Amino acid sequence: MPPELSNKIAAGEVVQRPGSVLKELLDNAVDSGADHIKVISQNAGRTLVQVTDNGSGMSQADLRMSVQRHATSKIHQIEDLYGLRTLGFRGEALASIASVAQVTVATKRMEDESGYELEVWGGEEKHLEPAPAPNGTSVAVRNLFYNVPARRAFLKTDATEFRHILLAFQHAALANPDIHFELNADMEEIYNLPVQPLEDRIAMIFGRSYRASLIRVEEITDYMGLTGFIIDPKMAKKNRGEQFFFVNGRPFQHRHLMHVVLNIYNQWIQPNQYPFFALFYDMDPAEVDVNVHPTKLEVKFGDERTIAALTKSVIRKALNEQFQVPEMPGRDDEPFFDTHTAFRSDFEKGSQFTARGKDPIRIPSRINYSPNRERLPGDITRKIYEDAGSHTDQGLQNQTTRKNYPEYDKGRGFWQLHNQYILSQTLTGLCIIDQHVAHKRIIYERALQAAESGLPSTQQLLFPQTLEFSATDFALLKELHPTIQKMGFNIHLLSGNSAIVSGVPADIQMGNEKNVLESILEQYQSLSGKVKLKERERVALALASKTAIPRGKKLTDIEMDTIIDQLFACEQPYFDPLNNPTIIYLPLDEIANRFR
Repeated sequence: MPPELSNKIAAGEVVQRPGSVLKELLDNAVDSGADHIKVISQNAGRTLVQVTDNGSGMSQADLRMSVQRHATSKIHQIEDLYGLRTLGFRGEALASIASVAQVTVATKRMEDESGYELEVWGGEEKHLEPAPAPNGTSVAVRNLFYNVPARRAFLKTDATEFRHILLAFQHAALANPDIHFELNADMEEIYNLPVQPLEDRIAMIFGRSYRASLIRVEEITDYMGLTGFIIDPKMAKKNRGEQFFFVNGRPFQHRHLMHVVLNIYNQWIQPNQYPFFALFYDMDPAEVDVNVHPTKLEVKFGDERTIAALTKSVIRKALNEQFQVPEMPGRDDEPFFDTHTAFRSDFEKGSQFTARGKDPIRIPSRINYSPNRERLPGDITRKIYEDAGSHTDQGLQNQTTRKNYPEYDKGRGFWQLHNQYILSQTLTGLCIIDQHVAHKRIIYERALQAAESGLPSTQQLLFPQTLEFSATDFALLKELHPTIQKMGFNIHLLSGNSAIVSGVPADIQMGNEKNVLESILEQYQSLSGKVKLKERERVALALASKTAIPRGKKLTDIEMDTIIDQLFACEQPYFDPLNNPTIIYLPLDEIANRFR
C-alpha cells in the first residue's frame, strides 16, 4: 500500500473534523512543557487551525520525523505503554493531519540559535529550511481535506464545527489550569485564560454564575485519587456537553461512569437534565489502558467496579453534605402530575385498567389525527364546542357545521384540575387538556407564522440590556441570530461573547431576558438528533417550551377560555410539535363502566 494512501486511511481514524485536529495539536503542545498556548481558528477551522506554544521545541531532525507515521519520542519499549503520562504518544496524529491538509510547522529549541520551518502538503514535503522563530512550536493546519473533497463535504455547519473546536479547547483548558490558554476565532478573542485555580477557570469558561454553585469533591485512596467539581443541581441543563472526565490529565468518555453520576443526580433534578461536572482520576498508569481507541477518547480500567463504586460514594457524599441531608429519598413520593403523566401515557396507548372487583375495561387510545383529515362533525372539536364552545372562532365553526353554538357559560363550562389540566364537559364525555402542552402548540405556531410573515410581535425594552454569554452559547446565538430576530427578538451582537437585547417577543415576560435566551439555546441543543425539524422549527419549539404556561399555574376562567380558543384556531390542535397529545377524551360510557 503506498504511504500516501495508508496515511489518508489513518487520517480517517484520527481526523474527523477541525475539532479533532485541534485536540491532537493541543495534546502535543501540553506535552511539550509549555506554560502558554495560543489557538487561532478561521472559518470554524476549515481554513485554519493553528496552535502556538512556548514549549521545548524540536531539532531539525525531530521536525522532519514528526510528520512520519509511528514516529514518537514518548515510547521506547513495550513497558512504556503501561506507564504513559503523556497525551500524544502514537506518532500518527501529525502525519495523518499532514496527509489531508496543508501544514506548516515552525519550531525552535531554547538552546538553538535559530529555528526551522517545515511545510507539508497532502503528505508531500515542500520545504524544510532554517527560519526565525520564537522558542517553542507553531503548527498551522490550512484547508483541511482540500485533497479529499468527499470528506470535506461531510463537515457540518460552521457553528457546529466551531462548537467542536470549543469543546476540544475546553478539555485542554480544564485539564491544565496551570497553563495560560488563548483562543481567537476569526480575529476575535474568545478566551484568554491566565494561570488560575480550577474553580476560577471553570467560571471563566462557562460563566460567572457557575462560581458560586460549584461543589468540590475530593477523595484519595491507596488505589486512586478522585478530585474535581460538580455543580448545584439547580444549574442542570437540558442538553449534554458540560460533563468532563479526565484520567491522569487525559480527557476520556465512559458510559458506565456517566450513568453512575447522572443516576445520583436523578434524585435531585428533573428527567432529561444534565449537570456540569469535571472529575479528575489520578491512578497508576498500569491500571488504565489508554490505547483502545485511535483518537484516545475511550479508556479501559483494570478495576472498573472499584472506580465506579468510589465515584458513586464521593458524588453522593458531596451532594448530601452540601444540602445537609443524610440520604436522599427515592422517587416513591413523586408529585401528582408525574404519576398522572404515567397514567396518561398508558391511557394514550389504549391500556386496560381494572375497576375494583370488575373485569378490565379498555381506555380508548389517543385521537388518530392525520394532517390531511378535516375536522368533521363528531370530532373532539365539536364535542367541546357543542357543550361549552365559544362563538368567537368563526373559522372553526365553518370546519364543523354552520350551526350557531351557544355561548360558553364560564361559571360551569371549564374548570382546572390540580392547576395543570383544563377539564371540559361534552355531550358524550369528558375532555382533559394539558395547559402546558396546549400553550406550547399555540406559541409554536405563532412563532412560525411570525418568522414566515416577517412581522413578529415585539415588545421593546425600556432600557436595552447588555448580556454576556458563554463562548458555546454565543457561537450558537450567532448561528441562530437571523431566525431568532424573525420571531420577535431585537438583538445586536457585540464582540467578546456579548449582545445587546432591546426587544423580545410579546409572549415573553420582560425582566429576565438572559435566562430566556440561554434557555432557548439550551432547549435548541437538546433537540439536536432527537427530532427531524428544520432550524426555524427547532427555534420555535425551543421558544415555546420556555415560555408556555407551566403546569402548576392557577388559571382564571378567562385564561382557560383563551387557551381553548387559541388552541382550536391552530393548524394542528391535537398534538404538540413532538407529537405529545394536547387533549385526551374519556367517553361517558367508559366512565360509567368504572362504577359498575
